[in-house]
Amino acid sequence: MGTLRDILDAAARGVFPPADGGTTVVPQESARDAGVLSFTAHSVVFTDEDPAWVYDTLHAMDCDTLAASLNPRFLAAFLDRTDRTTETVDALLVGTPLPGEPEVALKEMAGEHPRIAYARRRRDGVRAWAADGGVLVLGRGVAGRLEVSVEIDEGLRHRGLGRALVTAARQLAGEPLWAQVSPGNARSARALQAAGYRQVGAEALLRAR
Repeated sequence: MGTLRDILDAAARGVFPPADGGTTVVPQESARDAGVLSFTAHSVVFTDEDPAWVYDTLHAMDCDTLAASLNPRFLAAFLDRTDRTTETVDALLVGTPLPGEPEVALKEMAGEHPRIAYARRRRDGVRAWAADGGVLVLGRGVAGRLEVSVEIDEGLRHRGLGRALVTAARQLAGEPLWAQVSPGNARSARALQAAGYRQVGAEALLRAR
């Protein structure tokens, strides 16, 4: 399957690891990001830890084999082993680039904004655009993939601006564009799906402290 980036690039094209119930361990592509990708009946653990430790720890999980890589006990052991931190298990979506110009008016931002500061702690090469009532951010995250995040002013939610911004992001990207969303954040998930992003799996990121 190659490197982590190879696996992600293939998934963006709709080509996934074999649904064989197995786990593949690949090296991290940066010191910042380790974690787990869960596809249909196959998991990818990206870490610089000994693969034997990963397989032994997964084998010891008292759960369905297909669920072991995202089992809370495995993730807790992974965090302890690497002295890292995490937030949640996200749904992982990807959108192909779109032609044309965004329908929503955007102005590139040079200053600070809480969403930009958040992105810079997690991504490289961050760029941001302001819309009337929202912010759109692009940056390179796991294995250099291009990732999107948006923030909408509270008073302007439920009006379609989130969907318009993540659609505009596909027009700005010029390459597959990735999004991570907590499964409980149904509003964001609906906006991404309505904008043509498709779920390819789940992901737990373990970040360096």
